[in-house]
Amino acid sequence: MVPSRSIEEERNHTSIVMFVLLGITDDKELQLVLFPVFLGIYLLTLLWNLSLIILIRMDSQLHTPMYFFLSFLAFIDICYTTSISPRMLSDFFKDEKSISFIACATQYLVASWMGQAEFCLLAAMAYDRYVAIGNPLQYSTIMAPGLCQKMVTGALGSGLICSLLETVPCFNLHYCGPNVVQHFFCNISEVLLLSCSSPLITQMILFLVVLFVGFGSMLFILLSYAFIAASILKISSARGSLKAFNTCASHLAVVTLFYGTALSVYMHPRSRHSEKQDKVLSVFYVIIIPMLNPLIYSLRNKDIKEALKRMIKRNPHFSQ
Repeated sequence: MVPSRSIEEERNHTSIVMFVLLGITDDKELQLVLFPVFLGIYLLTLLWNLSLIILIRMDSQLHTPMYFFLSFLAFIDICYTTSISPRMLSDFFKDEKSISFIACATQYLVASWMGQAEFCLLAAMAYDRYVAIGNPLQYSTIMAPGLCQKMVTGALGSGLICSLLETVPCFNLHYCGPNVVQHFFCNISEVLLLSCSSPLITQMILFLVVLFVGFGSMLFILLSYAFIAASILKISSARGSLKAFNTCASHLAVVTLFYGTALSVYMHPRSRHSEKQDKVLSVFYVIIIPMLNPLIYSLRNKDIKEALKRMIKRNPHFSQ
């Protein structure tokens, strides 16, 4: 007779096929309050970003490098929040928020891809602002359509490669239980805690990706703004200096919000009492910021306001 395997041996030879997400909160009354709030935020995110893309595409006066990059930032924000928000919203009505192994890997792959592409795109936009302020006479020559397209392709391509470098090793590890992810989406740092095999190599890859993409792009942006500041100081008139600063104020606000919240989640020391704080910060950069970005770029932007007025004039039924 073959001796029966111990419980520990059974556990070591069993692979889980489902994860369970804890969600934002298990308080039923709070869920009833949060669901319409997050649904409204998601719908506004889609509406504002899609409207911005359509406006930029339809108005020929917005066919400049800055607005070309801005339209792709809006596209990335739509994909980024859509990779997480619909499932998060549906989970409000589920007692057990289960997600398949493949769906979990796919969710993280897309979210990581879009997030890292946004890091790279914001760096490209910083370079665009530097050229516009530092070399205004050569701006159209330097920022030619071909270069802008290569920058966007590079941002999306780099984001995809880095996302694959994170996702493939993580989801090739052995998972034998428990299977409860302490988050409202498949955050890779939480998933790695459930691995039954050593996650050291994957954690090293994650660190290198954050170092290369996160801090690398942030350093590039800081250098760009150092050159921008130097260029502004050379402008003799106060009005000219203010106008130059206003051209990059919106980008600087977006960079501060996105980098500040994203890097604070991934770089602070982990502890039990920080789980709620992690969720709040994650909600901010995954759900809130994609809604705020088009507003930040539009509210003080005269070009977009004028383009909107022209669209309303061309389409009389909008003003009725």
